[in-house]
Amino acid sequence: MRERLITLVCAVGALAVFATLFLRGAGPDAHPVMRPTTSERGADGLMAAMTWLREEGIPTRSVRERFDNFALRREPPATGNLLVMALPAAMPYTRAELVALDAWVRAGNTLLVLAALCDRPNWARGSAMFHTDLQALTGLEVAAGRGGSLPPPQPAEPAAAPAGTAAPQAASHEADDAGARLLEATRALAQPRRHTLLPNGSHAYLRGVAAATAWSDYPPQTWTVVLPYDGFVLSLARQRGNGADVLWVRDLSAGTLVLSGFGSLFSNRALGLADNARLLANIVSSSVRPGGAVLFDDQHQGLTTAYDPARFYRDARLYATLAVLGALWFTWVLGGTQLRLHQARRSAPREAELVRATGGFLARVLRPPAAARRMFEHFFARVRERTRRDRRDAEPPWEWLKQHPRLARADVLRLQEWYTDAYAERRVPLTQLHNLIVHMERQLAA
Repeated sequence: MRERLITLVCAVGALAVFATLFLRGAGPDAHPVMRPTTSERGADGLMAAMTWLREEGIPTRSVRERFDNFALRREPPATGNLLVMALPAAMPYTRAELVALDAWVRAGNTLLVLAALCDRPNWARGSAMFHTDLQALTGLEVAAGRGGSLPPPQPAEPAAAPAGTAAPQAASHEADDAGARLLEATRALAQPRRHTLLPNGSHAYLRGVAAATAWSDYPPQTWTVVLPYDGFVLSLARQRGNGADVLWVRDLSAGTLVLSGFGSLFSNRALGLADNARLLANIVSSSVRPGGAVLFDDQHQGLTTAYDPARFYRDARLYATLAVLGALWFTWVLGGTQLRLHQARRSAPREAELVRATGGFLARVLRPPAAARRMFEHFFARVRERTRRDRRDAEPPWEWLKQHPRLARADVLRLQEWYTDAYAERRVPLTQLHNLIVHMERQLAA
């Protein structure tokens, strides 16, 4: 019983070690990335927006497939819908998607792009294709605007230096300043920074909106929209403090494009602040027609129909399977393993076993000619005792053996031949030699 208890404690300890090594969460200094999806309950998710609109009776849907496949469907209706997407995206856009999305908007739908141009939430801290995707989706280009959080360094007072050393020192200072700016841009803020959107004038989207709030977890960089050559873009709102434009609207045939420079404007942590919810309600009421729906682009933020991690971990079958595997493992550890080895009792070896072991050892190390010579010596010694001859006589008694009436002459000649081979270092059949000697001794003793 004591051994079983010790085994149980060790099994529980093994599970604890496994959980420590493979099921560790993020460290205290880690910043988990929460993508702006409708299934994300964290600060940067869009679950609050989708839940609120659904409770207000507005049809909502999470788009978890490519736009070119989605455009082929007839549910919801082909027009009168609002598609909400966030940039930068986690998954790239294909050319077929861009073509299908442009045709879908121009057919009479509205596209709301929440682009992290003037704010910088955790999920938008870096993307190489951000501006390329924005231009491909909206047809608008962006350029660095005034009022960014990383102003250029002020030139220092020139110091007296020997001739020929000013240029290298200036280059070194510029490299140091660039490195410092890069390090500052990639370092998370101690506290999230709050941004405020202020309306530029009256518009249907801004009815009853005095201000809206957005958040940055990393130092933001302000960008401004460059007007397209073949169109017109209307600036609806600006950012408090630097006056940079942060909300634009553009007509595309029968559809509308709305671009927000704040990517966190309708996130879970910002929707209930200031007039953010009023701004979203105005956009929805102006864009969604009877029978239309509000669509959220979850596919390009990593939430696809192929895999839903939240649904996977909510499935009760997962935990039932883990429980069954754990129970089987504990049963095998406690009941199917041998806790103490049986001590095998071995009796002392018998004389025959000792002789057999010794003979086997000698057979591996003793050469056949040497063993044959030793057998001849013992045989001739016994013959001398039988015939009472002098033991100091070294010559074999071949004549006596040949003349003995009980011995066959052929056996003696064969024995003499093997004797010659043994002393000539030639191989001798030891088994046959032994049998022949035993046969001759029996004949002599008869």
